[in-house]
Amino acid sequence: MKNTKGYVSFVLHAHLPFIHHPESEDYLEEEWLYEAISETYIPLLLNFKKLEEEKVDFRITMNFSPPLLSMLDNKLLQKRYIKYLKKHIELCEKEVQRTSYDERVNKLSHYYLDRYSNDLHVFKDIYNCNLIEAFKHFQDIGVLEIITCGATHGYFPILCINEKTIRAQIGIGVETYKKYFGKQPRGIWLPECGYVHQADKYLKEFGLEYIITESHGILYANPAPIYGTFAPISTENGIAAFGRDIESSKQVWSSVCGYPGDFNYREFYRDIGYDADYDYIKPYIAKNGVRVNTGIKYHRITSKEEGLKDYYDLQWAYDSVCKHSGHFFDSRVKQIEELSSYMEVPPIVLCPYDAELYGHWWYEGPDFLYVLFKKIFYDKGNFKLITPGEYIDQYPQMQMCSPCISSWGANGYSEVWLNESNDYAHKHLHFAGDRMVELANEFPNAKGLLKKALNQCARELLLAQSSDWLFIITHGTMVDYAKKRIKVHIGRFNKLYEQIKNNNIDEIFLKFISKQDCIFPFIDYTIYK
Repeated sequence: MKNTKGYVSFVLHAHLPFIHHPESEDYLEEEWLYEAISETYIPLLLNFKKLEEEKVDFRITMNFSPPLLSMLDNKLLQKRYIKYLKKHIELCEKEVQRTSYDERVNKLSHYYLDRYSNDLHVFKDIYNCNLIEAFKHFQDIGVLEIITCGATHGYFPILCINEKTIRAQIGIGVETYKKYFGKQPRGIWLPECGYVHQADKYLKEFGLEYIITESHGILYANPAPIYGTFAPISTENGIAAFGRDIESSKQVWSSVCGYPGDFNYREFYRDIGYDADYDYIKPYIAKNGVRVNTGIKYHRITSKEEGLKDYYDLQWAYDSVCKHSGHFFDSRVKQIEELSSYMEVPPIVLCPYDAELYGHWWYEGPDFLYVLFKKIFYDKGNFKLITPGEYIDQYPQMQMCSPCISSWGANGYSEVWLNESNDYAHKHLHFAGDRMVELANEFPNAKGLLKKALNQCARELLLAQSSDWLFIITHGTMVDYAKKRIKVHIGRFNKLYEQIKNNNIDEIFLKFISKQDCIFPFIDYTIYK
C-alpha cells in the first residue's frame, strides 16, 4: 500500500491461572475457563475463520499463557467443559419455554440456545476439543502471531530478589510454547506487563526478540526515547520493547469513557443466575446454593441510572459495533497522520488488552474486531495492521534505552501485588525460591523417584508464584480460594523439600499431588541451577 504511513498492532493477552481439581467438581473457579472458551476463545476463532473465508488479510498477535495452554490441553477439563455446555443448553431450553410470554426476551432465549448449541458443535465436531490447534492454524497461515508468557504468570519485579526464579519463569514459558506450537517464540508478554532489568539477560538467553510492556516503562526509559511509545526501543541485550499506546487503549478498555460502556451493549452484571426464581435456577448455580452467573443475560446497559435496564437488542448492539469500529479507524488515521509528520520511521500504535475483554467482559468485542479488520482492509487508510515481529523485521534499527521498572497494574508499579493484604505471602514465596535453587544445586543429576520429587517441587513453587493469587487477594474477590492456593502449594513444596533432604520421599503423597498439580509434564528442575 503506497500511502501507508504507519501501523496498528493488536495484542491480546489470553491468560487464566492453572485450576485443576480432579478430586471434585465443586470448584466454581474452574468455570472461569469455560466462560472464557464460550465468550472469548470460540468467538475469536469463528470471526478469524469468517475473515479467512472472506479473504480479508488481517494481522493480530495473541499470547497464550502456559497455564491456559495446559488447561486447554487437559482431557478432564475438556470433558467438564462439554458437560458445562450441555447443562447450559438444558437451561436455555427451559428458558425458551419460560419466556414465551414476551417476544423480545424469547428471541434472546432462542439466541442463547443457538449459541451454546453451536459452541458444543464447534468444540466437539469442528475442533475436536483442540482449541490450541485451531489457533495454531491461523499462525500457520500468517495472520496470527502467537507469543509466550511467564511459566505461571509470576510477577518479575518482585521475583527479582532471586533471579533464578525469573529465569525459570521465562525458560519454562518458552519450552511450553515449543511443545504446543513446534517452534521458538519470538516475543513474550511480560506477566502483568511487569518489567525489571534483571529479566533482560534471561530473555536473551532463551532466544526472545521482543517484549510487551506498559507505556511508562518506555516513556521513563533512560535515555528518553525519541519517539515515545510509537516505536520500539532496544534494551542493552538487543530485546525490542513495545509500549502500550494510551489513547487507543483508553478508547477500548474504559467502561466509563470507552466503547464497552455504550448503552446498547450487553449488561454484564444482570444475569438470570441472580434474577430468576431461586427454586427454578437452583440446579444451574453453585452446588452449595450460591447464585452465580449463567452467561444468560437479557439486558443492555441502557443507562447509568441504577436499576434502569431495558432488554438487550442484538441489532442495536451490532449498530454500535459498526459505529465504534468506524470511530476507532478514523482515530487511528488521524493519529498516524500526525505521528508520521515528524517521525523518521513509520509509527506503530500498540494496542494490548486482556483477551477476555473481548467477549467475556465486552460481549460485542469479537464482533468489533471482525468489523474493524474488514474496514481496515477495504477502506485502505494510511495505516496497516502489523504484528510486533513483522515490524522489527522491517525496521530493525532501534534506539537503545533501558526501560523503567513498571507494570500495567493500578498506579503503574507493584502495589497490586505487594500491599498490606498480601505481603505475608512474599516471605514464603522467596524462601521457597531460595530452597528450590538449593535443591537444584545439591542434586544436579537426580534420577528416578528423587528426580520426580524435585520436578514436583518446581511445579509447586511455580504454581504458588502465580500473580493471580496476589491480584485476587488485593481486589477482594474469591479471596479464600486465592489464599488457599498459595498455602497449599507452599505447603506441598515444603513437605517435599523436607522429604528430599531427609531421603524419605512419600511416594503416595507425591503421586497424589502430581495428579492434581500436573502442569508442565516436561519440566526439568535443573533450570534452577
